[in-house]
Amino acid sequence: MRHFIILAIAVLPLLVGCKEQKPSAGEKYKVVTVEPMNQTLTSHYTATLRGRQFVEVRPQVSGIITEIRIDEGDIVHKGQTLFVIDQVPYKAALETAVANVRSAEAKLATAQLSADSKEALFQERVVSEFDRQMAQNDLAEAKAALAQAKAQEINARNDLSYTEVKSPVDGVASMIPYRVGALVNSSITEPLVTVSDDAEVYAYFSMSENQILDLIQQYGSLQKAKEQMPEVELLLSNGSTYALPGKIDAISGTVDEGTGAISLRAAFANPDGLLRNGGSASVVVPTVYKNSLVIPQSATYELQNKVFVWKVVDGKTQSAPITVYKYNDGQNYIVLSGLTAGDVIIAEGAGLLHEGIAVDIEQSSTPSND
Repeated sequence: MRHFIILAIAVLPLLVGCKEQKPSAGEKYKVVTVEPMNQTLTSHYTATLRGRQFVEVRPQVSGIITEIRIDEGDIVHKGQTLFVIDQVPYKAALETAVANVRSAEAKLATAQLSADSKEALFQERVVSEFDRQMAQNDLAEAKAALAQAKAQEINARNDLSYTEVKSPVDGVASMIPYRVGALVNSSITEPLVTVSDDAEVYAYFSMSENQILDLIQQYGSLQKAKEQMPEVELLLSNGSTYALPGKIDAISGTVDEGTGAISLRAAFANPDGLLRNGGSASVVVPTVYKNSLVIPQSATYELQNKVFVWKVVDGKTQSAPITVYKYNDGQNYIVLSGLTAGDVIIAEGAGLLHEGIAVDIEQSSTPSND
């Protein structure tokens, strides 16, 4: 009995302590109240930049370069002479062609006199029909020879003009792989120079077939998509955003069988010449979804390929499966089902929570609708 009394005295303070302990307050978590809002999702696509016109300048005749009249990187104009190829053999060929024309003209005049004479003699029955016809044939041959000589003269003049290699467009010259004294021809591997018209620059990029189908369903057709899609941005290779917006102005009508992708083109004005032909960048394409339920990705967790959030119901966490839109901006999800306007969800650390955690909502913040 004595031992029982001692044990009872020892346990009594513990019972008193348990009786006086107060229930702990709920944990403080950041929460979000789900409300409809307009959400703009942006997608980034790797792009290659091309000038409005990009021309490889190649010689049309063979010969040794005798002059280079531009420097690398110069601004050039349409019709400006860039290179001169040795003109001596082509001038000689032209002189020969001119002489051949004069000789053919003289032979034609002689044949014409002979034909006229034979015609008059034939009328007087002095020569036979055979002699008359032979004179007519010689005249026809002389006319053909003159036409051939004139064609050769035209070719010779063209060849001589081609010795001055001119720019076909306005633009900026590239580096020049050839120097004075180099022997070039029309089949050279590298062009003499490339001239890029960069007043307007095209950014070429690709979308998947599924993304193009989404555009068609959203806008009704590719033509309407081009007309109604919002302006796009260009993210430069150094991470900065190009100051001027662009517009998607071309969408390929065919799918690349190898990649399953479809090519698009966005045009950007380039008044300061910041964009260069051959450069790389990323096209940022925005898509606006109106009156959507948007939640941060940090508020979700995945389990067996399904997406869940933690709702706050009666002050406690409650797991809820949701369906999200297949596209996102890497930070937020557009919720298609599983949540309704006014629902409160845990905004951060969803993967660390469990069912039934008490939440102090009053100490939590709700992000504003952007």
